[in-house]
Amino acid sequence: MTKPSEFALIVFAVCVSSCLGFTYGAGAAKQSKYTVIGRVYCDTCRVEFETKISEPISGAIVNLECKNRTNDVSTFKSPDISTSSTGEYKIEVTGDYEDSDCDVNLVKSPREDCNEPTEAWRKARVVLTAADGVSGDARYANNLGFKKKEAVPQCKQILTEMGYYELKGELGTEVAP
Repeated sequence: MTKPSEFALIVFAVCVSSCLGFTYGAGAAKQSKYTVIGRVYCDTCRVEFETKISEPISGAIVNLECKNRTNDVSTFKSPDISTSSTGEYKIEVTGDYEDSDCDVNLVKSPREDCNEPTEAWRKARVVLTAADGVSGDARYANNLGFKKKEAVPQCKQILTEMGYYELKGELGTEVAP
């Protein structure tokens, strides 16, 4: 006959192994699904970052591409996605891309006055794996921008308010010290 302590140990072992099987077994069978969310804007001041007068671009085209880190072979490429009236996009992705670098890329702007991709924000890296410690299926990309052909006049005041005094010489005499 088993002692109560041996019985408790057996019950504990069964419970732990069941929990481990449930935790790891269920995750292996489920296919990862992610929604990549981001926004495209017009850099109205041509400064390569958003300001309070930056404008969302409706109808801008982006796509997502993942490439294997070892051999640079494409492991996923989304169709081209168009932004909403608020400049936002959502890209649905199925699969785990732990061994890939995934980037949302600017493709095209519908605005003739704002269609030059910014150097710094022409693509945004997103991590699409469950092995990164992030829970949930939403993944947020940095905002991407196109530059306006010419900066709008309000930029001088906006940049001064932001503390960009080192630009004082380039901005002209209208800028407050």
